[in-house]
Amino acid sequence: MSRTRVSGLLVALILIGSGAAAPLRGLQRPFSPADSVADRIVAVVGNKAILQSQVDERLFQDFPQGKGLPRSPDSLKLLRHDLAEVLVNEELMVQEAQRDTTIKVLDDDVTKSVDENIKATRARFATEEAYRRDLRITGFETPDEYRSWLTEQQRRRLLINKLMSKLRSGGKLKQVAPTEREIRDYFDKYKASFPARPEVISFRQIIVAPPPKPAAKARALALADSILAELRKGADVAAAARRFTMDVATRETGGEIGWVRRGQGLDLHFEDVAFSLRPGVVSDPVETPFGYHLIQVERSQPAEVQVRHILVMPAVDSADADSARRVAERVHELAAKGASFDSLQRISHDKGEEREVVSYPVDSLPATYRGALAGLGEGKIAPVFRLEAAADPLRSKYAVLLVTARVPAGEARYEDVKERIREGLSDQLTQQRYIERLRRATLVELRPG
Repeated sequence: MSRTRVSGLLVALILIGSGAAAPLRGLQRPFSPADSVADRIVAVVGNKAILQSQVDERLFQDFPQGKGLPRSPDSLKLLRHDLAEVLVNEELMVQEAQRDTTIKVLDDDVTKSVDENIKATRARFATEEAYRRDLRITGFETPDEYRSWLTEQQRRRLLINKLMSKLRSGGKLKQVAPTEREIRDYFDKYKASFPARPEVISFRQIIVAPPPKPAAKARALALADSILAELRKGADVAAAARRFTMDVATRETGGEIGWVRRGQGLDLHFEDVAFSLRPGVVSDPVETPFGYHLIQVERSQPAEVQVRHILVMPAVDSADADSARRVAERVHELAAKGASFDSLQRISHDKGEEREVVSYPVDSLPATYRGALAGLGEGKIAPVFRLEAAADPLRSKYAVLLVTARVPAGEARYEDVKERIREGLSDQLTQQRYIERLRRATLVELRPG
């Protein structure tokens, strides 16, 4: 990669990554124009001057207490030059946003952002005196002076964010893809900054649900039909959902699921019906592994629909619950003897549940999963355990898990973060290309120092 692109990329990365709300410790304002006649102009953007003190301010902000600063004078000089470029780029974007009369940053938004940052900063100190003392160490004589500085930083950040958001939504930015070399170079340079990789596990599962009896399914379908008859006479769907639906997650909102796209995890039969309905029409009962749904599309767009539903679930009894447990135990026995997990999954798995979990952090697993999988390596089968249904214990399901991979905690690996780096660099390179267009259209002068 050329030095030009490396430098430009570094400038973009610093611009994106720096935030006005850096930790106070080590964030020192070396001086301001009024403090010293030594302050000088290092760059001019249009009719706005960039001062050496601003470069130093950003230096201390990005390298608190000097940690990570290069030691050689030449390297430090090069870093100061790159930071001057950052400030130039930032100023170019602020000026462009200010010229666009459709971009508005409300005082209330700035105040809210500043309040949140100050609250988070203040919370790190046990006493008000400790907070004020740290402010003085970092160059702010009073909390009001810190607030004033932070307000200006946040206003500029919001202007830039709104500008970039408008350009993206308007299709004015052509995405730039980073090369494999750039992705690798970024990882090698910043490897130490990536958080350590947690222990992750991959597994396949067979979830066995209590099977309702045919008579219970017939009663549920009859109830769904009777609700549908009332809806088609003019009853309100939301009111009926609050009264009848057995989907506890949407009951309070009158069955509102919200906007959905194809392939977002809904049952395929449910999805097919939802995308075939005209707005306002209520479907006939639609059977899924959960029960019978009455579906209404409220609004539709080419690729998504806004959906409301009423769910009627067949009743289950203790015999059904015992049947699910026995099936799970038999599945576990067969799997342990080497039976095909694929075949067992096709026969016994609840289609409403995930079939496979890949590279999931062990510490983030639900407690029941974490306990069942404790100490199990690749190829091992977990003991059968119960997935409690809080609303109705008889609907609790049983799980059989096969561990397919387990990766211990350790340093971040290239393959773990490659796609995240690719996306981030793409955004940054895209912004850098836009900044280059601004520079060609604006007077920019960088003065040697």
